[in-house]
Amino acid sequence: MEIKKPAIKSIPYEDFKDNSSLESIVKELQDGGVNLVVGSLDGLINWGRSNSLWSLTFATSCCGIEFMSVGAARYDFARFGFEVTRNSPRQADLIMCAGTITYKMAPVLKRLYDQMAEPKYVVAVGGCAISGGPFKSSYCVVKGINEIIPVDVFIPGCPPRPEAIMYGMMQLQRKVKVERFFGGVNRKEKKPITVMPDDVNNNNNK
Repeated sequence: MEIKKPAIKSIPYEDFKDNSSLESIVKELQDGGVNLVVGSLDGLINWGRSNSLWSLTFATSCCGIEFMSVGAARYDFARFGFEVTRNSPRQADLIMCAGTITYKMAPVLKRLYDQMAEPKYVVAVGGCAISGGPFKSSYCVVKGINEIIPVDVFIPGCPPRPEAIMYGMMQLQRKVKVERFFGGVNRKEKKPITVMPDDVNNNNNK
């Protein structure tokens, strides 16, 4: 199959492939007083996505109080673009799971995660969400939400301080910035699920 060369007006194709030619063009424009930034479209999109992360309102225990204090005037994580919290999973980019998850609550958390659009992220806030916390020996508490849904960032503490929550969100920002929005090795692609015949028979028997 023949690969067609792109036709770029006023720039020869050889100069377009040469980075030094592009740098000289940019320098010439900047010397003339033109503010010009050259970068990839992936970088621009991920910059916008990382600075406008909308979290789902999901606090089940005392870590939710810390999450509220981060949004208040003293810490004010609106500076980072995290201030928009949504009540619908269809409008949220991430679940910030702040608090204890019981086995009775686990199907609800999984349903909310499934209803979110890709790309989506999960932040586990506090010891209860990470490993069960002080209730890890209890019969009714899930020993870490990573048993239910994939977690991107863990924020330890019982409860973690607002500074720790902000640092965890900054780590999530860094993770978003290195992703390939248009596909590639860093994109969160789901692996295809292969259903074995035995699984189908077991489901039918139920």
